[in-house]
Amino acid sequence: MSFTLAIVGRPNVGKSTLFNRLVGKRLALVDDQPGVTRDLREGEARLGDLRFTVIDTAGLEEATDDSLPGRMRRLTERAVDMADICLFLIDARVGVTPSDEVFADILRKRAAHVILAANKAEGAAADAGVLEAYGLGLGEPIRLSAEHGEGLNDLYAQLAPLADEFEARAARDAPETDVEVGEDGDEGALPAFSDKRPLQVAVVGRPNAGKSTLINRILGEDRLLTGPEAGITRDAISIRTAWDGVPMRIFDTAGMRKRAKVQDKVEKLSVADGLRAVKFAEVVVVLLDAAIPFESQDLRIADLAEREGRAVVVAVNKWDVEEHKQEKLRALREAFERLLPQLRGAPLVTVSAKTGRGLDRLHAAILRAHEVWNRRVPTAALNRWLAGMLEQHPPPAPQGRRIKLRYMTQVKTRPPAFVVMCSHPDKMPDSYVRYLVNGLREDFDMPGTPIRLTLRGQGDKNPWKGRRKSQPSALRKHLKKGT
Repeated sequence: MSFTLAIVGRPNVGKSTLFNRLVGKRLALVDDQPGVTRDLREGEARLGDLRFTVIDTAGLEEATDDSLPGRMRRLTERAVDMADICLFLIDARVGVTPSDEVFADILRKRAAHVILAANKAEGAAADAGVLEAYGLGLGEPIRLSAEHGEGLNDLYAQLAPLADEFEARAARDAPETDVEVGEDGDEGALPAFSDKRPLQVAVVGRPNAGKSTLINRILGEDRLLTGPEAGITRDAISIRTAWDGVPMRIFDTAGMRKRAKVQDKVEKLSVADGLRAVKFAEVVVVLLDAAIPFESQDLRIADLAEREGRAVVVAVNKWDVEEHKQEKLRALREAFERLLPQLRGAPLVTVSAKTGRGLDRLHAAILRAHEVWNRRVPTAALNRWLAGMLEQHPPPAPQGRRIKLRYMTQVKTRPPAFVVMCSHPDKMPDSYVRYLVNGLREDFDMPGTPIRLTLRGQGDKNPWKGRRKSQPSALRKHLKKGT
C-alpha cells in the first residue's frame, strides 16, 4: 500500500531539495533565499522498493493571523493532518532554533508518526547540530544531505516498518467483494479520460487574476494558497481531480508579468515553470480580469498558447462585480475578435471564481475545445472542399504562372495539421494561406483551435528525367542490319 509522507520544517532547511530527490525530478523550485515554496506540491516518490506520495510544504512560520505567513502555516498544518508520516527537517549547520522547538511540540500533538532528520549534515560542521536534535524529543535524528543524496538508506530503514504496518492495516480493513465478469461487455464504451490518462488543463494569466481561487472553487476546498496579494503562486502546481465526472489534471501557474518587469530570480523561475506547464497541457485556460481585460500581457499569453499548439479557452473572471454585464460582454467579444484573430471562434466564458457561477459553462467549453483539438477530417472531404475553395477564389499567378494546388490531406491532430501538395509553394502569399485556414475553421467546425497548414512541392514526377538514354541491345542492332 502507498502511504503519504509530508516534509515539514522551517524555511530554507532543504525541504524542496529533498522532495526533488525523492521524486527523481526537479519539480519544485529551489533557491537559496527562504520562503520560495508557498503551496502544497505532491509527487510520486521512490525509495528502494517503497512507492509513496510525498508532499512538499511551505516553511513553518510562527504567525497565526490572516497574513501571508499565517495562511501558509495553516496550509502546512493541513498537510500534517492529511499525511500518514511527517518528516521533520532541521538545518544541521544552524542547529536547533526556538522555532524548531515550537514546531516539534506541534508535531507531537498533531502527527501520528514523526521522523526527525537533520539536513545539510555533510561534513564535520554539522556534528553539533545533529547532537542538538536529540533534545527535541522525537527520537534519533537521521543525518541527511538532500543535495548529495546521503542518508537515504537510513530514511528507508525508518520508513519500511511503517509501510509494512500501513499495508497490513489496509489488508485487514479492506472489504471482501465478489467481482462478476459479464459475458457481453462493451469494449468500445471505454471513457475518453481515466485516472491514468486525465485531461491536462493549465490555467494561466496575469498576477492576481484569480487563478488559484478558480481552481479551489473547482476542487471544492482551499487546496491552494490565495489572498489579495499579487504573485502569491510561485510553483506550477498540478492537482488531480474529477470535475463533473471527468478526470483532470489541473495546473495552477504563477502570474506572468511583462519580461521587462521580471527582475527577481525566483519570479523568473516561476514564469519558466508556468511556461513548461503550458507545454504539458492539452487545454489552456487564459484567465482575464473583468476590470482590465485584454491587456497586452494577456494577448501575449494567449498567443503563446496558440503558438504552442494548445486548445485555448478564454475565461473572464470577477464577473460577479460587473454592473453592466450585457454591454461589457459585447465589448469583450468585439475586442476578442479584433485583438486575437488567430484564435477566431475560441470559447469566451464569463465566470466568478468567488461565487462559482459560470463554472458549468467553463467545463463544457474545455471539453468542447479538447474535442475540436482532436478533430480529424477525411481526405476525400478535404479534397472536395479544396476544389470548391479553388473555384471560389483561385490562387495567384506570380510571373504569369498559376500555382496549382493538387492534393490535400490531414497529417496529424492535437492540433489539426494539414499538408497541401502544390507547385511553387515558396511563391504562395500568406494571405492565401490564411484564406484556406479560415475556410477550414468555418467549414469543418474547428473554432478557436490552432490549425497548421503546410504547403509542399511535388517536384518533377517524370521518372525518366535525368536518366541517360540506354544503348540498343546487340539483338536490336542485328535485326536493324537485317532490315
